[in-house]
Amino acid sequence: MNEFSPVAGGDAIAIARVLANEHVADIVEALNQEPRETASELLCEVPFGRLVEIFDQPNLNGAFELVEALPRIKAGRLLAAMSVDRAADILRDLNEPARSELLGGLAPPLRATLLAILGYPEGSAASLMTTEYVSVPPDWSVARTLDYIRKVERTRETVYAIYIVDPQTHVLLRSTSLRRLIAGEPDEQIMAIAPDRAPITVSPLTDSEKVAQLISKYDLLAVPVVDNGKLLGIVTIDDIIDTMIEETTEDVHRFGGMEALDEPYMKMGFLAMIQKRAGWLCALFISEMLTANAMQSYEGELEKAIVLTLFIPLIMSSGGNSGSQATSLVIRALALREIGLGDWWRVALRELPTGLVLGSILGVVGVCRIALWQYLGFYDYGPHWPLIAMTIGATLVGIVTFGSLSGSMLPFALKRIGFDPASASAPFVATLVDVTGLVIYFSVALVILRGTLL
Repeated sequence: MNEFSPVAGGDAIAIARVLANEHVADIVEALNQEPRETASELLCEVPFGRLVEIFDQPNLNGAFELVEALPRIKAGRLLAAMSVDRAADILRDLNEPARSELLGGLAPPLRATLLAILGYPEGSAASLMTTEYVSVPPDWSVARTLDYIRKVERTRETVYAIYIVDPQTHVLLRSTSLRRLIAGEPDEQIMAIAPDRAPITVSPLTDSEKVAQLISKYDLLAVPVVDNGKLLGIVTIDDIIDTMIEETTEDVHRFGGMEALDEPYMKMGFLAMIQKRAGWLCALFISEMLTANAMQSYEGELEKAIVLTLFIPLIMSSGGNSGSQATSLVIRALALREIGLGDWWRVALRELPTGLVLGSILGVVGVCRIALWQYLGFYDYGPHWPLIAMTIGATLVGIVTFGSLSGSMLPFALKRIGFDPASASAPFVATLVDVTGLVIYFSVALVILRGTLL
């Protein structure tokens, strides 16, 4: 679907009519490329049924702003017609008094449901759940359950899983798939066709990442949210995918050394972009000043052996690269629950020999490079070039080993004190290793070159 052109008056009505025949995902994609004012104008002319479909799409950027731009009565009807979890997402982003006004106009049962969902912390299973699921008593027959599904299908987010609950206590007893239900005999009780095992469930405060892992591990389309055995709602796979995409995007931004963007790149204002990036850049710049301090401490050695300065970029980049590699691997492993906090020593024992081998490989390459340049006459490192080559080789072993070890341990340290491991951004690790790399470099040089160049 092509982008909309600027619209006004009758043009908006004409385009809105065209939207009724487009795929809703294409409509959302096109609306995301438009200014908020244009998108709001178009949505005001879209038929109400189509409007509900559009706002039910989690990929619609700035949905809460678009809802706020609608007339209050229409916005209230929209929230009432939307899926409960999506309506809760929009209300969570709305500011007062708009949120209270819209909630006040909803039917009491729906208002209570939305307030209950909004009461849970963002990122928890209960904050993502929907209450629009199919549940039946254990004594219902297959035929009666199928007939019930036909009647309520349009008001349920998913019918692929049927939950069997105690009608008095609302305790979840079993769950079964629609496939099993269709294959069952009409007169058979639904409890008889349900798998004879307790359903996979999560508590209301379970982190969304844990929910995603359970859905992936057990190949589920939805996972029930229960509190003391009582079924509160379900988290569907599409909601989890959308949430994980958002969290992954935030992690990528942080890992790049900046605050996470809360809008698409092209929608971010100039000042907002500066605010997101300036703080981290200033912090990293101040940290890099320690590199200058380290070099000042060895000013005398640099004056005696100016040739050492030629290899500073090589030393610093090698250490930073090895640290960034280790950090990326550990952050990903932590995110996928392949390792936990208690595995830090196993990771350290793994990264230590890895760093030594990688450093040795780079050290050999560095020594060969110096020797080759010396013999081919590309550069004259002086009569003590073998010692310079040995210094570079030994330093690379030390700095790559240190970079791998520190880069792998930093995510553990951040997680241990309650920070997101993704905050161990590649620039931050590189800065840390840059400073220590210079200290290692000049310390090795003092040992090897003492009595010759130093």
